Amino acid sequence: MRRISFIALLGLVPLLLQAKVFKIQFDSQRTKSGAKVAIKDINAQLPEDWSNYKYVGVELRASTTQRFLLGFTTDKGYNELMLHSYVPGQWNRLVIPLIYLSQPPASSHDMASMYNKPRQTGWINLGGTTGPMIGVDSIGIRQNRPLKDAWVEVRNIELFTEDPGDLYFGKKPAIDELGQSNLIDWPGKAHNLKELKRIWKAEEEEEVSAENLYGYSRYGGYLSQKTKATGFFHKELKDGRWWLVDPDGYRFLSVGVCCISPAGGGNVKDLDKRTNMLEQLPPQKFIYTDRRGNRTADYSTWNLERRFGPDFEQPSIDLTIKRMDKWGVNTIGNWSDRRMEKSNRKAFTCTMHPAGVDGSLFGIGDPYEPDFKQRLEASLRPLMEGYRDNPWLIGYFVGNEPTWVGAEDRLCTTLLSGRDRAMKKALQAHIAKHGDSRESRVDFVYETFDLYLTAIKEVQQRIDPNHMNLGYRFGNAYAVTERLAAICAKYFDVMSFNGYAVKPDAKLMDRLLKWSGLPMIIGEFHFGATDHGLGQSLYQVSSQYNRGQAYRYYVEQGFTHPGLVGVTYFTWNDQDILGRFDGENYNCGLIDVTNIPYREQTEAMMETARRLRAIHAGEEQPFANKPSFIVGLDRGEDVW
Repeated sequence: MRRISFIALLGLVPLLLQAKVFKIQFDSQRTKSGAKVAIKDINAQLPEDWSNYKYVGVELRASTTQRFLLGFTTDKGYNELMLHSYVPGQWNRLVIPLIYLSQPPASSHDMASMYNKPRQTGWINLGGTTGPMIGVDSIGIRQNRPLKDAWVEVRNIELFTEDPGDLYFGKKPAIDELGQSNLIDWPGKAHNLKELKRIWKAEEEEEVSAENLYGYSRYGGYLSQKTKATGFFHKELKDGRWWLVDPDGYRFLSVGVCCISPAGGGNVKDLDKRTNMLEQLPPQKFIYTDRRGNRTADYSTWNLERRFGPDFEQPSIDLTIKRMDKWGVNTIGNWSDRRMEKSNRKAFTCTMHPAGVDGSLFGIGDPYEPDFKQRLEASLRPLMEGYRDNPWLIGYFVGNEPTWVGAEDRLCTTLLSGRDRAMKKALQAHIAKHGDSRESRVDFVYETFDLYLTAIKEVQQRIDPNHMNLGYRFGNAYAVTERLAAICAKYFDVMSFNGYAVKPDAKLMDRLLKWSGLPMIIGEFHFGATDHGLGQSLYQVSSQYNRGQAYRYYVEQGFTHPGLVGVTYFTWNDQDILGRFDGENYNCGLIDVTNIPYREQTEAMMETARRLRAIHAGEEQPFANKPSFIVGLDRGEDVW
């Protein structure tokens, strides 16, 4: 093991030591930039064997909310995870459970719950290298595609056997009275209620008609493209290109947004642990206690009351529909407010939840259980019976980002080492007959998935045969094999996947279309920036203007593909600035916590919506100006 007792540099990246504060200055001219510091130079009292401790607390300060990678050199290698700071420019202690560094993420039902872990002053994303925390001698911090002048400072590291909690050392509250970042300013920021009301009034005076702007039918199809009507949404292949068709028979491309709700992205959880981070608490009626007893402050709903008064519910729903009309959004995406869906004013999609999914089985159900179909039907009947005759529903997704896809071997290992259950016995019988190899394990999981989808289809056909099955929303579509796609083709009307990228991968879509013969929907994608004090989202750009440009590039490039019939942006509102349920705090919304739209983003969406039908038909060329600064979730190569 190479012991580091000096400041390790990458190229000319300087690391400054000032009164025991170690500053890692990232180099924005480099794709990857970072440095390591010896643990004994930060806290000489720490042991090298951390196996008797459960938590490490790092006192740090990051210049921006751009994510960075933090890890420790050990006897076995370099253990690392990804961090996002909620409090740019301020000192805080972020406490990291050591299990996140020493063991792979535990099984869960989807990718977000498996890899995202919330804290109070920042949040943690797992998925890096792990191993025993023995022989720990240095801390490393690096960043991919750093913003100009980005840096992280470290001044102390401590070990704990019990969780001591995060600490915020800043003298200035991190959140202002409107629920915004108090630590960053930006052009157009509302600093008080008077400024907010002026902006709100200007929007309310606008008159909007989706039919006049985009030629939409009442369901959002194209009035110029009439074909067969069935009374429900269905699909159609015309001249080698796939389309959806609305209930009145107009060809339809789904332009959706997830989580559409008048309020959202303004909750501050764990108030008792964060009081010094808040400039002002909302009135008591906007403070709730969740089922775990934690108090939550809801700034976004408070801002709706400030805008519309105490009877804000219906006016805020009406405004949301008006915004959809203006921006060309014709589909209410997953996890949206049920009041929006049931208003029957916009087409919508929803997910079969829970659809028999077991979090301990990496997001698949156990179809070998004797009563699986009965329990599945009991869980889905309340949802499907309510929507069976509703023409506004496009269809159902089965699930979201299952973690077993591409991890079939690990699923089987977990089963074999776990408790007795029907699926374990089925696997043991399969191995006894076919042997225990990776190929055999993949065969078993695929056969299980086939049985699972058979049950899903039987239940849907029994309760609601009127609506399409929109697929599984694969989180890693690159792990979908030809055999897996063929299984999907037996049960789905549409192949779906979440596609966080610079643009949809045409070669990937070619494969999925060839293997399944099905049209495709991209269930999630987005872009974000750090200039409003939130995390930059899975794909980062450098400004709000470039968020709009990235949206145009992604959507218009994607719809040149003959198989793509829908995209769904994630999400309608910014995420909670101090982290939603799993810690994410992305600037991925069309609307901020003060109920002000991001004009640069929404105007770009309008430009795309005006041209989308012609682009998909091959009559117009797509937007081709890719923003120069886009960085994804790639952890990158080592820089030391």
